[in-house]
Amino acid sequence: MNAETTIDTGTDELLCVIRDRVAIITLNRPAVRNAMSDNLTPALRSMIKSCDENPEVGVLLITGAGKAFCAGGNVKGMGAHRDRKKLDMAYDDKVADLQERQRLLTGALVSVRKPTIAALPGPAVGAGLALAMACDIRIAAQSAFVSTGYLRVALSGDYGIAWLLTRLVGTARARELMFTADRVDATRCEAIGLVNRVVPDDKLQHEAFALAKSMAEGPTLALRAMKDNLDEALLFDFSTARDHEAERLIRLTMTADHREAVQAFIDKRKPNFGGS
Repeated sequence: MNAETTIDTGTDELLCVIRDRVAIITLNRPAVRNAMSDNLTPALRSMIKSCDENPEVGVLLITGAGKAFCAGGNVKGMGAHRDRKKLDMAYDDKVADLQERQRLLTGALVSVRKPTIAALPGPAVGAGLALAMACDIRIAAQSAFVSTGYLRVALSGDYGIAWLLTRLVGTARARELMFTADRVDATRCEAIGLVNRVVPDDKLQHEAFALAKSMAEGPTLALRAMKDNLDEALLFDFSTARDHEAERLIRLTMTADHREAVQAFIDKRKPNFGGS
């Protein structure tokens, strides 16, 4: 797919286009640093699911409009203007509601079997940071920063932030970042493994799309199997994970994409993968 296709997300607060097999999903509330809302968040859940299921999409690239990635939850909405319906819900119903919203957002994003990239033009805070960490790869503009943020509103964290943070930066740093809510600049984020790359602000979208496009041109079945292998590396012992790797690799040797890759290597040309 060479032409750009605009996808109707149902709200102006979330934009989505598909270009060169890359779904570019843009959080579009720049006036409030792309904070989540009752319009944006359901649309984002829907787009993650839709792009995961769309065979025309090879990679998901999530970014924010303006100079922010996502400021997380709407802090003002936690005060006097809170949703009366949610305020009146029983405790168990509130827990179940949040668990379901989490499952369909960061839970769904982690479960996507295609490469996912977060491009951070600016701050990623609280649930916005969890959203970025739920992606496979993070690229940050030089002026970007992150903060867990929850300490500042006397909350403990949601959307899997503690789990995601611990696996990215380790136990000690995860605790420091949660307990302090310090602002961590892009350079330190790269040093501690929280982001993969830091690029000049004006190069962010170009660099992020170039990386996404290169992955979208790759063998989709192999990328899916790689994600399964990498996920299992955190779950299973070495012997079990190694055995599963072997099963997946042998299965892939029987695919048309593998045969195309070998022939392209012999022919000294770029492979043209068909996803089978």
